[in-house]
Amino acid sequence: MTASTPPAVAAELRRLLANSHAPYSGVHVSAAVECEDGAVHYGVNVENAAYPQGVCAEASAISGAITSGRKGIRRVWVASSLPGFIWPCGGCRQKIWEFAEPGCEVVSVPETGEAQSHTIEALLPLGFRLDR
Repeated sequence: MTASTPPAVAAELRRLLANSHAPYSGVHVSAAVECEDGAVHYGVNVENAAYPQGVCAEASAISGAITSGRKGIRRVWVASSLPGFIWPCGGCRQKIWEFAEPGCEVVSVPETGEAQSHTIEALLPLGFRLDR
């Protein structure tokens, strides 16, 4: 499914790629989560030598939302230094699932071209959550 991304969100995702710490993989990732109240929280991936103990951009953004007292996520945007589309890893799909509103949209924002999206339910069929 194609998706639209607010220009300000797309620009901030691109800007934040420079803040990513990816000396091992060389892949810079930024993410944003939009909460039920419209607040947007951003994050970047942070790798370290004790791979895979780094933090994914999606987990970083979710942590920022939770830290600010928000829990319901209705949309996630992901961008990277790679060409084309990028999607959350399995662990991040589960993290999104646990805080996602039903139908939460996950949007891949490539540097060029139109974004694509899928619901978290499509990306993580039969996901597990205590209250579902």
